[in-house]
Amino acid sequence: MQRLDEILKLVSEFEKIDVNSLSEKLQVSKVTIRKDLDKLESKGLLHREHGYAVLNSGDDINVRLSFQYDTKKRIAREAAKLIKDNDTILIESGSTCALLAEEICQTKKNVKIVTNSYFIADYIQEYDSCKIILLGGEFQKESRVTVGPLLKELIRSFRVPFAFVGVDGYDDELGFTGKDMMRSEVVQAMSDVSKEVIVLTDSSKFEKCGTVRRFALSQVSRVITDKNLSQEAKEKLENSQTILTLV
Repeated sequence: MQRLDEILKLVSEFEKIDVNSLSEKLQVSKVTIRKDLDKLESKGLLHREHGYAVLNSGDDINVRLSFQYDTKKRIAREAAKLIKDNDTILIESGSTCALLAEEICQTKKNVKIVTNSYFIADYIQEYDSCKIILLGGEFQKESRVTVGPLLKELIRSFRVPFAFVGVDGYDDELGFTGKDMMRSEVVQAMSDVSKEVIVLTDSSKFEKCGTVRRFALSQVSRVITDKNLSQEAKEKLENSQTILTLV
């Protein structure tokens, strides 16, 4: 819903904004704003206190989803353009990946989303326009994903055109990096059964380095990120013949 996106954009920008200001900026009643805030709070995207909508703090996926929400939404919209009705695709966990799944369900028909993310499955459960294939394995409570040998065996059952993945950082020697070894093993398994691996990430991740290698740059066919990407990072990606899309 467009208005919910606008509310999240404003909350992300100001970190704390009152109901009256939201009502004036979006030109709807305060009653409507309060109902919208109830929906967003129930999804864990913000919290409310004393007439204000407040940006979440912390490190779980609900919280990360609300940071740079507008940027992540633009990345998700661009990524969804690659997908056709009736496609089957793999989507790994992460906040931008969750927004991609939602964008697919809002704009495509009968797409099968194969994922190890219980968060994503829950996030898009209200949509009937796409089908969720949720893969089992060892459950990681904090990130709400499955990992491990069983999951990797299930992934091998598929052959898909695209695997969409997020990253935690980038290193010139390691390539794209993550924070968890078992989750990094999952994205490697996804790359083995996908024609293209597509990284979805905001540009700030190129200024960070995770602890575990996810992909060598040569394994990634396309990166979709925002226009704040540094010139140095842009040149590295372009020189590697990786398709770079800036939104």
